Amino acid sequence: MKPWAKTLEIRSSPHIAGGKSVDVIMYNVALALLPVSAFAIYTFGLAALITLTTAVASCVVTEHVLCRLTGRKTSVGDWSVVVTGLLYGLTLPPGLAIWMVAVGGIIAVGLGKFLFGGLGYNPFNPALVGRALLQAAFPVAMTTWPAMPADRFSQVPSSTLAFPFTEPTYDSVSGATPLANWKFDRVMTDTGDLLTGYVSGSTGETCALLILLGGVYLIMRRMMSWRVPLAILLTVAIFSGILQMVDSTRFAGPLFMLFSGGLMLGAVFMATDMVASPITHLGCVLYGVLIGVLVVVIRVWGGMPEGVMYAILLSNAVSPHIDNWIQPRVYGQKKKEQPS
Repeated sequence: MKPWAKTLEIRSSPHIAGGKSVDVIMYNVALALLPVSAFAIYTFGLAALITLTTAVASCVVTEHVLCRLTGRKTSVGDWSVVVTGLLYGLTLPPGLAIWMVAVGGIIAVGLGKFLFGGLGYNPFNPALVGRALLQAAFPVAMTTWPAMPADRFSQVPSSTLAFPFTEPTYDSVSGATPLANWKFDRVMTDTGDLLTGYVSGSTGETCALLILLGGVYLIMRRMMSWRVPLAILLTVAIFSGILQMVDSTRFAGPLFMLFSGGLMLGAVFMATDMVASPITHLGCVLYGVLIGVLVVVIRVWGGMPEGVMYAILLSNAVSPHIDNWIQPRVYGQKKKEQPS
């Protein structure tokens, strides 16, 4: 090639690619969720397996169909919709009717993601959008927790196979979740049970230790911001600790608040959504603090025992404004004077 035939390309930074594309990051997130999902299946049996499989399948099929209908190249191969499906499935009660799971998966991808332009444009976590719509449409089914029978690997709960648009029937129902027990009856659950996940609740409320290990794996691979989960967990611990010192008979302690409900799953895998969370370091901290405060406020003073889902969705709405409020000033630039 002649020297004058070469083209000089001038591009903006970054000039060196890091090699971590969307598909690589999402694939690793899916890997980090596998131990949590496997333990959920071990704990709840076929009910959890069917719920998670249906959640992932409904999300993947919905994205593929919508891409085809709009003339786009299918984006299923980037693993983002698989992560959405896994997270969505982990927020659901084991034994939820298959048709309800499928409806939520369609809403999660169609309304929570595709309507805003797809990956990179969704202002809210798609998995939580699907879960929130199901919570509003089917409140009884979403707050009914099937028992964990010994034959959970050979028998499918009757509620799972409920006919579409009919009310599910349950073979057996377990007691209330640890959060509900404390909020309404002042019954405390053992911290060890909360850590290992042998409690009633959503599929993802299985093992806090496995969730934390998955988060550590992603942080070590530099695929997750450690500031968001750390800010959330510290805020919940400090806020609940102060309340317990005020009145230990009315307010639960930090350990219970940290390991109960869906806080660990929400803090590690949902609040850290790269699209719906702030970009700046300080913004991530403020975002995490806001989520932590909202979680405690809803759990303590709200009508529902759990508040992680609403706390994250509300904070997703505030996230872009946080970055705008704390946007750093260019070196040498003076602060604009307000008109008198």
